[in-house]
Amino acid sequence: MKKIAILGSTGSVGRNALRVIGAHKGKFKVVGLTANTNANLLSSQINVFKPLQAAIEDTAQYAKLKGMTKERCKIFSRVEGISQIASMKEADIIIVAISGSSALIPLIAAIKSKKIIALANKECIVSAGDIIMKMADKSGAEIIPIDSEHNSIFQCVAGEDRKSIKKIFLMGTGGPLKNVPHKQFRTLKPRQVLAHPVWKMGKKITVDSATMMNKGLEIIEASHLFRIPVSKIDVLFHPEAIIHSMVEFNDGNVMANLFYPDMKMPIFYALNYPKRQISRINKLDFSKIKKFSFETPDYNKFPSLRLCYKMAEAGGTYPAVLSSANEEAVSLYLEGKIGFVDIVKLVSKVLFRHKIKNRPSLQDIIEVDRWAKEETKILC
Repeated sequence: MKKIAILGSTGSVGRNALRVIGAHKGKFKVVGLTANTNANLLSSQINVFKPLQAAIEDTAQYAKLKGMTKERCKIFSRVEGISQIASMKEADIIIVAISGSSALIPLIAAIKSKKIIALANKECIVSAGDIIMKMADKSGAEIIPIDSEHNSIFQCVAGEDRKSIKKIFLMGTGGPLKNVPHKQFRTLKPRQVLAHPVWKMGKKITVDSATMMNKGLEIIEASHLFRIPVSKIDVLFHPEAIIHSMVEFNDGNVMANLFYPDMKMPIFYALNYPKRQISRINKLDFSKIKKFSFETPDYNKFPSLRLCYKMAEAGGTYPAVLSSANEEAVSLYLEGKIGFVDIVKLVSKVLFRHKIKNRPSLQDIIEVDRWAKEETKILC
């Protein structure tokens, strides 16, 4: 029985991970859970799954969580508490389902503890990919991506010589605005931006899917995870959301990974890796699939894609600023302080004001993250 700790168990990916674990009784044991502020849901999860330890980052919710929890479970708080769960000796696999740069310190704690890491956070790899991958190589920690696109690439390149990769195709549905004319972007209501046609996700990642910043960040993430230049990574829209990524090799063969659009599938794969077990997750019925269609994104309509390629090529601290400024800009949008089209414009302004550090340390990344967020607030 594999022992699992979930960082961010109250979010979309964390809840799906618990559904996978709950549907496959006897295969997994939850030993740790964490949340940011949702003490009510975390307490309910603790009472159902009975972990050894749990943590909530918001100190104001700490006493409430302790009072609501019926099970014998050690409760921690702050980022130090999250890191405690990330490195707990009882855990075999750490699912990192915390969004944003706040996952960086717990992720590093898991790496230093030589854990198998099922990673659903792209911002940390975008910001500090070189540092994180080198640390993982040194410690022996294994990183298995569980977002659908990178998990698919992971499966397609398994056992392959990375030098034989000619092209990686990152697939996307096109997001909620694929068929909305660009001229209407200024008048979009939040309900339109948050209405993803396929995936049910948190608000931040759904907004990123609307701007296509999510796909742009995935380009940078894939470059680090698979040690491949961004020039070999393309984006394709695939509205049916059945093919999640494809890899073309030098000999002309193309490997594709297909599954019903459900986050539980890559989570289940990562939890069982390297074995393939029988699952209770929805399977594809090819008799019901009428077509596969593909489109090249409109880079003028979605300027975040071009911006992400540019920042990936520039390197240094630019990707960290890109990710952190976007994180703050999306928050400002969701708070009603800026318009939808202002998100990418604001990120670009912050990048223009940044003085690059070409070989950043981890401390440099942390400081740049804070600076970018503050600068975004100032410029909004």
